[in-house]
Amino acid sequence: MVRVKIGVIGLQGAVEEHIGATQQAMRKLGIQGEVRWVNRPKGIEELDGIIIPGGESTTIGKLLVTSGLFEEIRTRATDGLPILGTCAGMILLAKEGDERTMRVGQPLLGLMDMKIIRNAFGRQRESFEVDLEIPGFGEAPFHCVFIRAPIVERIWGDAEVMAKYAGKIVAVKQRNMLALAFHPELTQDTRAHEYFLRMCKR
Repeated sequence: MVRVKIGVIGLQGAVEEHIGATQQAMRKLGIQGEVRWVNRPKGIEELDGIIIPGGESTTIGKLLVTSGLFEEIRTRATDGLPILGTCAGMILLAKEGDERTMRVGQPLLGLMDMKIIRNAFGRQRESFEVDLEIPGFGEAPFHCVFIRAPIVERIWGDAEVMAKYAGKIVAVKQRNMLALAFHPELTQDTRAHEYFLRMCKR
């Protein structure tokens, strides 16, 4: 039986929550596999998918560079490895950032054809939760937790909008990559992780 190996980048952010959500999604889908905490390049070549969690995007970006993971992730993603980025992970996947992103020296992996705006809904106290229609995740609305969340200002190429909130793009898919502005790992709904696991099995 094929075993799926998923790595969660464990430099900062909701790493354990993503590990737990992915393990639960594997059980629901009947997938044999393992989920690893990844903080160095060694072993990445064995993975079937990578999750970049939320957190402080500038810090995560700089730690990716110093750990040697930055170029490794770029290479593997370019070769077709599925990548899921949530919140800060969405920012890191983008090819273009806003003025603040440039000002703070935010490293961007530059993998997805989209321009992001950081903290688009305000700071921590403006965090909120909302149910959104995301057809790719199923018929029932998906409960989304937004915490200092980014939005996607525009997309191009073959990037596809998967969801919007208040007219703003909050979920994008492009080939082997999926970027979400919200935190699916902070809910009991594992459909986002199930969707990603299906991408990893293709």
